Formats: sequence, structure tokens, C-alpha cells
Amino acid sequence: MTVPRLEKHNKWTRWKSLAWFFTLCVIAPVATLLILATTGNFEHWHNLLQYVIPQATLNTLILLLGVAIVVGLLGAGSAWLTSAFDFPTRKVLLWALLLPLAVPTYIMAFAYLDLMHPLGPIQSLIRDILGYTSPRQFRLPDVRSMPGAILILGFALYPYVYLSTRVMFMTQSANLVEAARTLGCTPTQAFHRVIVPMARPAIVIGISLALLETLNDIGASEFLGIQTLTVSIYTTWVSRSNLAGAAQIAIFMLLIVTFIIYIERISRQRRRYSNTQRLHPIQPQKLHGKAALIALILGWIPVIIGFVFPALYLIIETIVRLEQVGSISSGLLKSTINTLSLAACATLFTVLIGLLIAWVIRNPHFRHGKFMVRLGSLGYAIPGSVLAIGLLTPFNLLDDGISHLMNFITGAPPQLYIMGSMAGLVIAYCIRFLAITIGSFESAFARIPMSLDNAARSLGQTEEQTFRKIHLPLLRPALGAAALLVFVDAMKELSATLLLRPLSFETLATWLYAEAARGTYEEGAIAALLIVIVGLLPVILLARTQTNKEY
Repeated sequence: MTVPRLEKHNKWTRWKSLAWFFTLCVIAPVATLLILATTGNFEHWHNLLQYVIPQATLNTLILLLGVAIVVGLLGAGSAWLTSAFDFPTRKVLLWALLLPLAVPTYIMAFAYLDLMHPLGPIQSLIRDILGYTSPRQFRLPDVRSMPGAILILGFALYPYVYLSTRVMFMTQSANLVEAARTLGCTPTQAFHRVIVPMARPAIVIGISLALLETLNDIGASEFLGIQTLTVSIYTTWVSRSNLAGAAQIAIFMLLIVTFIIYIERISRQRRRYSNTQRLHPIQPQKLHGKAALIALILGWIPVIIGFVFPALYLIIETIVRLEQVGSISSGLLKSTINTLSLAACATLFTVLIGLLIAWVIRNPHFRHGKFMVRLGSLGYAIPGSVLAIGLLTPFNLLDDGISHLMNFITGAPPQLYIMGSMAGLVIAYCIRFLAITIGSFESAFARIPMSLDNAARSLGQTEEQTFRKIHLPLLRPALGAAALLVFVDAMKELSATLLLRPLSFETLATWLYAEAARGTYEEGAIAALLIVIVGLLPVILLARTQTNKEY
């Protein structure tokens, strides 16, 4: 082997080793979690097994089942309504149905706790219309309940099903529906016998994503008084100082996550049965009169409940608060700066690591690409609370190592370099959101033909030069989209942030959580509105993509 080839091989080996290192870091929390759960103190296990885990597991399963039903009905129903029928405001509704994605579940719960209060605006308006003067005469069921949590989470998460199912409907052939009609099926029978079976994999995939978000939720469940496994992990660790018990509860969550991912994988493997020869797409049927009015009302109900009501509430409460105090408090301003700084750092490192992994697996001589992608994407499936439990021990070991090193070099006293700064949160965010960047860059690299790489090599360009001069300019749209998605998700993240943040460190999400936990909603609305405004950015980007596909 010549010297240039040896040098080239060594460079490639270094890049590949670095990619493997970052990928294996993703599974470190899971390994740590298993060690903590099996070797920890079992003194509290009897109490957890008797009083905590059964009820929390039952609540979690009921919540998951209810959310699955609601998001399935809302998402698939909205997708079919906008795909099969043409009615007034349909073009607006195509992208408006995505707007609830901008409202995190805990903000939705925060808003509806006030909106649906017995003395709140909605129940007061209903009593005025019906002629009642007191909540004792008329009162809606309490939103702090399991049905309330299911409905709120369902209206917040149905866009996952709507998005995947609508794409499936757009790619199905109208000839199959027409063939079913010629065989004597009514439109309803054709929908149940042809359309639904073909779209079932897409529906299951969307439901799986919604359920993973439900498992990751901690704010909405706690606000609404539902003791889920995620809430139990937080209270067991923080309130009872029982790390091993929290890790043992987290094992149950991982089992549920594994089952959900297994179901999603089966549906993804069967997705090829849903893609048939596309002769011509389904043409929306024009509706008139009463049918058009019914379709319009049904189409806008999810948008109004999932976005319009919460957004209007936050805007009004923010205006009222600013009129009262005249400015934002220094604490909220500092939380905003912390949030932006944290999200920017996490975005930078997550994008760089995802870009490295996607570039390494692009090499045709690399044989473990699919395995590396699955490992790197594992973090997104792990709920934030579980991830935080798994990272605590590695962070402590890192802090001990860094402290000994700094003490040896500079004589500095021991301190928390990872857990005592934003570094721990940045690492957690990188692990959690790495799947977003890997998927984005992998898809972008797939659209760059290998012939460009071969042409660059024939002109004497190294792999690094080819990446810098050819790949990077072509990857700019994917870079921007991935960075935007990671930035917004980092701003909204609550579970991991609550458990890993340094002392006296607040983000907008934790500020809102603290306000709601104390029952003080004054500045919580301002923090929530800021998160929603930033969350609208990827939704607008996604809506433009869907509009381009449609037209």
C-alpha cells in the first residue's frame, strides 16, 4: 500500500471510528438504566410494586389506548375528508390541520385547564347561552381526568396520523375505488374494504409516533392529575430520592416503547402492499349545500380545538399580563435567553454529528450502515425521563474524571462540569434528536448520485474535498430543515430538561411547568406563547412541502 493510500485509509478509519463513538453513545443510557435497575437498592421495590407501578402502568396503558383511538379517528378522518372531497376552505384546511403540531402537549393542557375551568370563558359562555347563572346549575365534566387527558393529547397529536395517512391517500390509485364500485360496492363499502386496508400501515405508523410522544409527556399528565409511568419516574427520583426505583419503573416504559416500535416496524414492512400502480390519483368529489357545510364543520373542529382556542387564549393572556406589568420579568427574560442558547448549542452539535454519520454510511465500502442508523435513531424512541435516568451515572463518572484531571493540572476543587452546566442538557438533546438529523441527511445523500463522487475522485479530489465542494452545497436545504426541526424540538423539550437541568437554570418549558405547578398562570402564558410562535416555523415549512405535493 502506497503512502497516499495509507494516509487516506487512516483518515477514513478516524472518521468511521468517530461516527461509531457517537452512535454507541446513544445506547449508553439504556445500558446504564439496565445496570441501575438490576443492581440498585431493592428496599423500596415492594412499595413500588404494590402502590406505584400497577396503577401507573394501568393509567399509562389506558391513556395510550385512548390517545390511539382519538388520533386514529381524527387523523385518518381528516386525511380522507380532505383527499376525497372538495368543499369551501379545503385548500386552507390542507395545511391548517398541521397547526396543532406547533402546540406542545403540556401547553395544550396548560391552556385548557384555564379555558375549561368552571368559571372559565367556555363554561361561562355556555351557561349564558342556556340561561344559567351559577356553576352549581350547570358544569361540564372536569378536564382533570383520564377522558380529559385523552382528548387533549389526542387533539394535540392527531397531525402525526393525518400527515402519514394523507400522503398514503395521495399515492393511491382511483382505479381501485372505481373497480370496487363496478363490483357493486357503495362508496362507504369501498372506503372500508379498499381504502382503509391499503392505508392501515400509514395509520399505524402515525399512531405509533403519537404514542411515543404520549409516553414522553410529563407536563400534560401531571397538570391533568394522571399518574403515568413518566410522572412516577419523576416523583420517585425527585421527591423520594430513589434513583434505582426510578430506573426500575423506566424498564416498564422501555418494554412499552419496544412493543410500539415492533408494531411500527411490522407496518413499515407491509407498506409495500399499500403502494399500487398509480394510474391516476383520487379526485376530490365536489360537495354542495348541506354536505359541504357538514364537511367544513368536521374539517375545522380539530384545528379550532387543537390550535385556535389555545393560541387565542395565550395571546389574550399575554396581552393582559403585559398591560398589567408593562414588561417581561427578568426571570422570564433569562429563561428565554437560556432556552435559545441551549437550543442553539444542541442544534449545532446534533447537526454536525448527524452529518458525520450520514456521510460515513454513504461510503459504498461501509457495510454496517443500516445498523448504525438504527442505533443512532434509538434515542428518539426513548422518553426524555428515561433518557435522563440513564445519563445520570455516565455524567457523574465524567464529572469525577474531569474534576480529578483539573485538580491535577490546575489544583481546582471538585465540581460538576457536566451536571452543573448546560453541557449535560446539550448531550441529552443530541442523543434524543440525533434521529432527526440522520434521517434528513440520509435522505438528502440518497438524492446525490454516486457518479458525482466518482467524477470528483477521478479528478484527484479526496473524500473530504468531495464532501466540502460537492456534498455540502447540495445538502444546504436539508441542513436548514434539520437544524430548524432540532432547534424547535429542543425548545419544547420538558421531560429531560426537568431532570437534568443545573440548579437555578430555567428554560421556557420548565418556567411554564413551574408556573402551572404553583397554580400561577400570569407569566406562564407568555412563556407558552413564545414556544408556540417558534414551533410554528417547522409547521409552516411542512405545510409548504405538503402544498407543493398537492399542487
